[in-house]
Amino acid sequence: MLQGIDHIVIAVTDLGAAKKSYEALGFTVVEGGRHPVGTHNALIAFADGSYIELIAFYEANPSHRWWGPLQKGGGLVDFCMQTDDLLGDTAAFRRAGVAIDDPAPLSRVRPDGYQLNWVLSIPRGGHRGVAPFLIQDETPREERIPRQQTHANGVTGIGTVTVAVEDVATVRRWYAEVLGRPGREIERLELDGVGVRFEIARHVLEFVAPKGTGAASLTAWLRRRGPSPYAATLRTTGRELGPLDEGHTHGARLALV
Repeated sequence: MLQGIDHIVIAVTDLGAAKKSYEALGFTVVEGGRHPVGTHNALIAFADGSYIELIAFYEANPSHRWWGPLQKGGGLVDFCMQTDDLLGDTAAFRRAGVAIDDPAPLSRVRPDGYQLNWVLSIPRGGHRGVAPFLIQDETPREERIPRQQTHANGVTGIGTVTVAVEDVATVRRWYAEVLGRPGREIERLELDGVGVRFEIARHVLEFVAPKGTGAASLTAWLRRRGPSPYAATLRTTGRELGPLDEGHTHGARLALV
């Protein structure tokens, strides 16, 4: 069963620069370490158990699923869901029509030398970033997520992830079948878009398509990036609300709510 958003992924060209930028925005950023696939990361962990992963490549890897989006501007590129039944949820997405790989192992070595191990099920092709990738830890999850979870800007967790899609009906069917309940139809006037909303534990997923020819932002995004994560909100107890400067977020559309 899906347990909510594990983390969202923001691809950046320079991890050190991104770390400094997010710290300037009031986030506590912790170095994560290196993966054996040419990437390294820094993490922003929240009190709700989710986190932001800032990820960059320390060596070129054009076959990596985030390499292509990074060449097109990076920013918010993917999201991961927690599950208490990786095999079951992988099979459920597959039955619903999602092209998703069987679980496969991955690891990361933290700066202190501790090796983290987990297993991932990753959607393929155009389903990546619309269907989530799924994770199951082999080492303790509390070792994967930094313990520093308070931030000067008051952010306590992830609110909503908005995904730009071309075909709402198909995506609605996927999630309705996996979750066992229908989504709620929504209209996003500021995007001139319509879509569907699903609440999963403490988080919300919205899948939005352009409603008409006036939906310039969504249409341009889909033309350039294809169906993929478009924006996210972060819950805060602070007084500063609204969108964050994309120059400081390295292209990610993030807003404090």
